[in-house]
Amino acid sequence: MTNLPLSILDQTPIGAGSNAISALAETVELARLGDALGYRRFWVAEHHGSPTFAGAAPEVLIPALAMATTRITLGAGGVMLPHYSPYKVAECFSVAAGLAPGRIDLGLGRATGSDGRAALALQRDRRSRMGYSDFDAQLGELAAYLDAKDHFPTDHPFAALRRHLPHGGRPPTLWILGTSQDSARLAGLRGLPYAIADFINPHGSSLARLYRECFRPTDALPEPYVIVATPAICAREHGRAADLRYPFLMVLARLFRGEVVAVPGIGEAKEWFKRNPTDIGSIMNLTFGDPVEVREGLLAIVDEYGADELMISNVVPERDARLESYRLIFEAFQPLEGIP
Repeated sequence: MTNLPLSILDQTPIGAGSNAISALAETVELARLGDALGYRRFWVAEHHGSPTFAGAAPEVLIPALAMATTRITLGAGGVMLPHYSPYKVAECFSVAAGLAPGRIDLGLGRATGSDGRAALALQRDRRSRMGYSDFDAQLGELAAYLDAKDHFPTDHPFAALRRHLPHGGRPPTLWILGTSQDSARLAGLRGLPYAIADFINPHGSSLARLYRECFRPTDALPEPYVIVATPAICAREHGRAADLRYPFLMVLARLFRGEVVAVPGIGEAKEWFKRNPTDIGSIMNLTFGDPVEVREGLLAIVDEYGADELMISNVVPERDARLESYRLIFEAFQPLEGIP
């Protein structure tokens, strides 16, 4: 497993006492670190109207990351397609692909990435609430713009538009993101790579199996490919990693109560849990500890899913600790000197 590709999913967390501008700058810094270390991908998330996360527009953030890196693949994890016109998404990510040829992924989801108010504000037509029943049709249209094998009928009114997308013949790679049987089945039937959000729906190995059972090979992807996105926090000492868990676990615990907050500091989070006794292990399936412990925990997840790639996320409010966590995890998966 020493050759297991490792990637990063960054949600651009806003720590208490900080602000969105600093959070965005830290995302750029983390992308540079991932690029220098040798992480395979760096994906950014889409959240709207959130005091917790600053990443509201992956299509804007990704070109900035492209200018700050040289080799790492950049992508959206993901774009919540029901909010948007498929053609506009194709245009935005074709521009990104033109800026960083061969380095752009386009992960697609059908959740809102927001509460109901922000979801309604994103709609052009607000006479009724957004639905999700046409996600497959939206995906088909988007694929038709970007994939020569999934083209429009020649008499389709939008057929000519695909010739003017500025990706230079190297369009972004489409991915399906998900936590459900519907997403697994859709990714398999369309022959697309599949990213499973273990941090939302842990122990989803059945989704990986269903995806592989449904998979239809394509020229672009002859074999199924599964990324598992999972949270992990690593520090040189177990106790330090255990402490670093508390801020985001408090965010989640309060979210379950209907309270949306910025990511607190460790002291504030620990005090909150003292006042609000909670089994923190039940809030999220999070791997944490020293490098040996984290490596063992992550390899167990890889085995559970049969994952082809592992994507690590963490929401640590301390800049240095967040960067060190990703550095230690990457180093933990490298071969020992003299051992292949």
